Amino acid sequence: MKLSVLLERITYEICQGSTQQEVSSVVFDSRKVSEGSLFICIRGAVVDGHSFVDDVVKKGAKTLVVEEAVSVPDDVTVVKVEDTRYAMAYISAAWFGNPAEKLKTIGITGTKGKTTTTYMVKSILENAGYKVGLIGTIETIVGDKVTPASNTTPESYVVQQSFREMVDAGCDAVVMEVSSQGLMLHRTEGFVFDFGIFTNIEPDHIGPNEHTSFEHYLSCKAMLLKQCKVGIVNRDDSHFEKIIAGHTCSLETYGFSPKADLRAEQPKLVSKPGYLGISYHVAGLMDFPVEIDIPGKFSIYNSLTAIAICRHFKVHQDDIVKALKTAKVKGRIEMIKVSDEFTLMIDYAHNAMALESLLTTLREYNPHRLVCLFGCGGNRSRDRRFEMGEVSGKLADLTIITSDNPRNEEPQAIIDDIKTGISKTDGKYVEIIDRKEAIAYAIHHGEPGDIVILAGKGHEDYQEIKGKKYPMDERVLIAEILEEDRQK
Repeated sequence: MKLSVLLERITYEICQGSTQQEVSSVVFDSRKVSEGSLFICIRGAVVDGHSFVDDVVKKGAKTLVVEEAVSVPDDVTVVKVEDTRYAMAYISAAWFGNPAEKLKTIGITGTKGKTTTTYMVKSILENAGYKVGLIGTIETIVGDKVTPASNTTPESYVVQQSFREMVDAGCDAVVMEVSSQGLMLHRTEGFVFDFGIFTNIEPDHIGPNEHTSFEHYLSCKAMLLKQCKVGIVNRDDSHFEKIIAGHTCSLETYGFSPKADLRAEQPKLVSKPGYLGISYHVAGLMDFPVEIDIPGKFSIYNSLTAIAICRHFKVHQDDIVKALKTAKVKGRIEMIKVSDEFTLMIDYAHNAMALESLLTTLREYNPHRLVCLFGCGGNRSRDRRFEMGEVSGKLADLTIITSDNPRNEEPQAIIDDIKTGISKTDGKYVEIIDRKEAIAYAIHHGEPGDIVILAGKGHEDYQEIKGKKYPMDERVLIAEILEEDRQK
């Protein structure tokens, strides 16, 4: 492909060479350069791609996209741009034939609810006959091909590559999680979303390597409403006015507020042994009852968000109701049947805010006891351990402290930090380092009417210890425990 085609939608300066240069591949990883490659110099948090210029030229790169002057042989074309990440998004889109133009694109951002909502949307649309690709925190799905995710929102090149695969696989639409980092780093530039969804915002991802402040975090999230045709926003969020400030899309709202275009009314908790759910009535732009077997008010928000999106695809309400009954997300309030007397579930809640939201939600179901099993990751903020210990001590009747991903720390040291947090409360606890033994304890000591939550691992199927990942899926551990019990 000629360089001129790849540069059609960006502003640039040719420092040397010609836009008629032929490009054999587009690369931002120096290890993947081959003869005729176009190499994009990306400034990362750790490594600056400009430092690899000599190396990639030796490997055969004939075109460089840079932000600063570089010295290379005359047969190498040098393209200077203001922001190489921004340029990469458009170059990648052009390289793959602008595949987003052949898909209905749905982008979902927000502090909470992105993952569950993407799966609900996929379930509803596929139930109605659409073929839908998915890009998210857990995985990327293209037809029958499932690829585990390393970032919530991949680099723009990977996003466009996935879009191309979806088009080639016959997909009609794609639903993807859009992180604040992804927006800040221009990973979703290069196309305009048909639908941009804002679920909610709370302080999160604020730190040296992420966002400098809550205001910066919010402004990055709000960028989505300048990169979509139709914006769908939670009207109940306390930051609603700031979220929509400067939006360039047509706007719709959802929530409990009477001002919302699509509303949830008459919410009711649904509870029986082994089953927790919620029902409500959809009003406003649509009118029908819904019941879902995922507990909590936030489940209403997630499903109402999905309904607000799928309404634009002319999905019949019967298809929506049916699909919401079957939509499941691995590791997000995932109920596992172990007993007819108590309820056990797996959830990814791995910080104090998420754990408090989860336990507060489950408290509303008036369990006999609320039992919370969790650990904390090693080589991460110790404050998280203190905070999670305190939250569980306050809200759970029994906390089972165990190991998560200890990484390079000693599991007992992490557990001791969690106990420091619990000591600020009157909460009861037991400590069992081995996670399988801890889960077995939770199952064997379950009492009628209990709700038992295994928190922190969620969809993860490994445990990271001393730099190595060992297979560990809580669903497998539960199955092993039940099988061992049967053989006794």
